[in-house]
Amino acid sequence: MSTMPLALRDSTTMVRRQIKHMRRYPSLTLQLLGTPVVFLLLFVYVFGATLGDGLGSGSGGRGEYVDYVTPGIMLMAVAAVAMGTAISVAMDMTEGIVARFRTMAIARVSVLTGHVVGAMAQTFLAVAVVVAVALAIGFRPDASVVEWIAAAGVLGLLAFALTWLTVALGLAAKTVESASNTPQPLMFLPFLGSGFVPTDSMPVGLRWFAEYQPFTPVIETLRGLLLGTGIGASGIAAVAWSAGIALIGYLWARKLYNRQN
Repeated sequence: MSTMPLALRDSTTMVRRQIKHMRRYPSLTLQLLGTPVVFLLLFVYVFGATLGDGLGSGSGGRGEYVDYVTPGIMLMAVAAVAMGTAISVAMDMTEGIVARFRTMAIARVSVLTGHVVGAMAQTFLAVAVVVAVALAIGFRPDASVVEWIAAAGVLGLLAFALTWLTVALGLAAKTVESASNTPQPLMFLPFLGSGFVPTDSMPVGLRWFAEYQPFTPVIETLRGLLLGTGIGASGIAAVAWSAGIALIGYLWARKLYNRQN
């Protein structure tokens, strides 16, 4: 059998392994799925009426705010799963399973591929849960089928990028605890962008950071696609950020994995 079919077969096996981990350790999966939902409910029902009135458009209130905040919560779901990926990779590296894999006749690329594909599946599950809850509490997108597909593509690109970045962070971590801490800033980037309030309401320095960090153009692109607001150059910036992060994460992860092998 040639190299490519072997790599595909072994990668499929590793993806099944990741899915079994999700089923056997449901507490981590529930935490990754539940955290964005808790933030969604918190901001909509505790702060939504006030923050919605402060948006300065439409009827305001909780109904308008759930539309505004849902794209930011979707990115929180992506970041939460990426954090779980770092933990999963670090567990493999510190518990010796990768050393065992080295003694087996499997494609080396399949181990990381399994983590990445498994994380992508978990990401879309987490986003689907967030969207379902958001729809149940009043989220009303007016996107067409094509716009929904485009939104899924934008989220998929960012998820792919963050997954490779957190794979690298998991490989670089000395312990599982440090692997759970180093990706934490990813969860807070939607707060420091346009995820929860417009950037023009922020102080000058914070506003500059919020407008030029990677999550803001993704959030604005999702809003434009799902709610019909303007996208402008956000779509290009979202793709560029995702591609850049994916390339850096992949090269870093490959270097670390090859060095440890």
